Amino acid sequence: MQRIILLIFCFLTAILHSQFGKNCELRQWKINIISPGLEYEMGIGVNQTLNIKAALQPALDPAFTDPYDEINFVPALTLQTRFYHNFEQRARRRRQIYGNSANYFAPTAAVLSPDPRVVANEIEEGVHGYAGLVYGLQRSYNSGLSFSIDAGAAYYVGPFKNGIYPIVNLSIGWIVSEKRWCVGK
Repeated sequence: MQRIILLIFCFLTAILHSQFGKNCELRQWKINIISPGLEYEMGIGVNQTLNIKAALQPALDPAFTDPYDEINFVPALTLQTRFYHNFEQRARRRRQIYGNSANYFAPTAAVLSPDPRVVANEIEEGVHGYAGLVYGLQRSYNSGLSFSIDAGAAYYVGPFKNGIYPIVNLSIGWIVSEKRWCVGK
């Protein structure tokens, strides 16, 4: 019994120690204007955040024979786990890291819900989604202005022939609420 208590104590100490000294914001809310919607980013590790975005975003429609011809604004829920890799380099160069201003790798997944549409003389409806990997950068300023852009590839699934397509996400907006835990200014 004492060994179990000791193991639990060691495990909890390791978890608490690993969360100390975060470089990223503890949490922040953003309003996006390019893809109208809300975004929430919360720190879950030293250089890692969980980003959830609900927005009306431009997206490819793989149901069409040439999906690059049909880009529409569709309601989407996007989830990313961002691994920021250059907080330390930016801080050493005296560059701002406020608002998670750094570059990141992120596994990403999204669920998109387009309106019913006519494709090849048939009505297509239903949700589709993708999962993939992106590389991006995010910059935030003391005024609250924030932008991020990421690009990569994802595997799309839905009521069409599944396949790998590019993804590009652009967010420009304002940080409306934050809980700071940055080591930099």
